[in-house]
Amino acid sequence: MKTRSSTLKLILAFAAVYIIWGSTYLGIRIAIESIPPFLMAGTRFVIAGSILYIIARIKSNEKLTLIHWRSGLIIGGLLLLGGNGGVVWAEQFVPSGLTALLVSTVPIWIIIMNWMLPNGEKITLKTVIGVFLGFIGLFLLVNPHDLTKSGGVDLIGAGVLLFATFTWAIGSIYSNHAVLPKSKIMTVAIEMISGGILLLIFSFITGDVSKFSIEEVSTRSVLSLIYLIIFGSIIAFTAYMWLLGAAGPSKATTYAYVNPVVALLLGWFFVDEIITMEIVIAMVIILSAVALINTDLSYLRSKIKRQ
Repeated sequence: MKTRSSTLKLILAFAAVYIIWGSTYLGIRIAIESIPPFLMAGTRFVIAGSILYIIARIKSNEKLTLIHWRSGLIIGGLLLLGGNGGVVWAEQFVPSGLTALLVSTVPIWIIIMNWMLPNGEKITLKTVIGVFLGFIGLFLLVNPHDLTKSGGVDLIGAGVLLFATFTWAIGSIYSNHAVLPKSKIMTVAIEMISGGILLLIFSFITGDVSKFSIEEVSTRSVLSLIYLIIFGSIIAFTAYMWLLGAAGPSKATTYAYVNPVVALLLGWFFVDEIITMEIVIAMVIILSAVALINTDLSYLRSKIKRQ
């Protein structure tokens, strides 16, 4: 019975980061149409974190320490200010397809960092092959040549995206070693609140907030922000933080390969975007890579039991 429960948790958590985060690229782009990027992201995470904090307080009386908040601040800074903040800013200048391609380097950073750390997560040859196979599939799916034919790549935007993937990878690994509350919901709450506040401060420092005009905010941007708060943050981000501990960073970050596939399928289903045979082949390669990385369910279950 426990084995079934563990497997179901894994399936639901992976489904959340694979499917929901696959739709957030579009959600972010619509949200920043009329809301400055850092202000939008900071508002998103402060609200989501506050909701989760209230829920955690209702469910648990665990006392938070300064070390807990320090860990939350570091992780929130790496994942949300550096990682998500870099993505929302870069999406102003870099096509979403190329953004997805660059974000897919996260699992590669994870493998390199784990290889360098003395006590890092054990990386198997199967995982290494799966990660690079996934990157090849995504390269076929999102052809940089097709994306750049119209006028070249914004080098600053691309550089910011690579920096964002680097900080996201560091934050993902650090979260497995940091001193955090026993409550997973409380952990995610303090990380979101801390990261959201850092994003808002950065919004003021960069002058991002000065571009905000409430009269110019569109209904679709507000609805996208609400979607990002509820689904992208409260549900999917919570699932991701749980997966980091339950499945390990190398497996949890396979979302970076699946998200573009989901985005394409959603585009085909809702707005009649064309799916070619080349896209189908790329999808098969990507999904095969993810299956290869995530086949060791017994290993994942053993990690869950130690949670």
